[in-house]
Amino acid sequence: MGTAGTAASSLWWRLSWQLGLVIVGVIGAVIFGLCVWAATIMSPNIAMEETVAAAIAGAVTNEDVGRLELQETQELIALKDQNPALWYIAATVNGASTSYGTVPGEYEGLAHLVSLFQDADIRGAHLSSEAATIDAVETVVGEVRVLFGGVADKGSPVLALFARAYPIYASLLAVALPAIFFAVPRIVSQALVRVSEVAERAAQIEPRRHGARLPTDGIPKEVVPLVTAFNEALDRLEGEAKKRQRFLIDAAHELRTPIAIMQTRIDGMPEGPERRRLLCDVARLADSAEQLLDFERHDQVGELNGTVDLVEMARTVVADIAPVAIAAGYQISFCSEVGSLDRKGNAVALARAVSNLVRNAIDHCEGRGEIVVSVSGDGAIAVADQGPGIPAEHQELVFAPFYRVTPKSQGTGLGLSLVKQIVDNHHARVFMKSDQQGTIVTIKL
Repeated sequence: MGTAGTAASSLWWRLSWQLGLVIVGVIGAVIFGLCVWAATIMSPNIAMEETVAAAIAGAVTNEDVGRLELQETQELIALKDQNPALWYIAATVNGASTSYGTVPGEYEGLAHLVSLFQDADIRGAHLSSEAATIDAVETVVGEVRVLFGGVADKGSPVLALFARAYPIYASLLAVALPAIFFAVPRIVSQALVRVSEVAERAAQIEPRRHGARLPTDGIPKEVVPLVTAFNEALDRLEGEAKKRQRFLIDAAHELRTPIAIMQTRIDGMPEGPERRRLLCDVARLADSAEQLLDFERHDQVGELNGTVDLVEMARTVVADIAPVAIAAGYQISFCSEVGSLDRKGNAVALARAVSNLVRNAIDHCEGRGEIVVSVSGDGAIAVADQGPGIPAEHQELVFAPFYRVTPKSQGTGLGLSLVKQIVDNHHARVFMKSDQQGTIVTIKL
């Protein structure tokens, strides 16, 4: 099992730095490969060129003009001790020279010519396998040309070439690295832009808007199976949701017939407390069936692009429900800050929401006080009552289906849930303010 709460790494970041490292690695491998190749064609002495040249340059003295003398410096002594087979011939451009070690016979004849060469790689003679090198060094007496050998098996030519070639690859990396770390993230971003768009589309899918699916056009083929699986999961979920909805709608419809039969039989009973009690129970059952039917019908988003005059709609709701409120012992009134206010939406659904808020006030305010329905200029419809209020811990829960503040309440628990559903379908908000002086529920479109 994975550790809960572990932050997922960014695919963009992972691809960017990994591709950057791969490109840098390829450049490094190419440079190193070129050094290996160069080591096979250049002098075997290349690894010791700088060491020999530096030791001889530091040993040259200018005490005896016209002659070339080398002091036994610590660097030169160490060079001789570490390389027993070392030999060299050093000569100034004026022809003065000195030598050390056993110079191979085939190279002794070059002693008087060393001063003529600034740089040379000598090998491949049929008389000897000895490789020799001529290198020019700056000293206190001017430029000195050095012919040396006997060190072909010392040091690593590859590493020496790698160290000496740093101006080439350092400048190459200085140009390439910024380009890599600017270009690669951009390329990766372009490759993932379609994935980001699909993620945004997924975030916009709403449960009540059936038929929404994620597109696969332009998606990298590695991601297509994930998008396809997501769409298939939506198909299955919508299929199950439709089965549940059909079942509940059919059940609510089927309940109408036995409820009507029960009501007819109760109507035929003699007048009395038992008859009134049964009629009240049947009325509650019929109301529950109707609210359940409304709840399932409004679960599907209907036409929301109609023009609704909120003032006229709210005024009509108050006029229709006023007799019920007055019969229950309430005063009911309507007020508006504006003469008319148009909004996009479904007039029937919004009227049902306002009606449910008023009925909820009638059912829970103990038959006293005033119910006020008001419309403000900013598109808010408020229903205020003077009931006992709703405790703070219940105010968010009352919009859940079948939730009752008091378990023995006569309500069905679907009225406010239906309000919340209609409001959500309209991409609006509903909020409640309640205390002991009463409750105000506001729908803000």
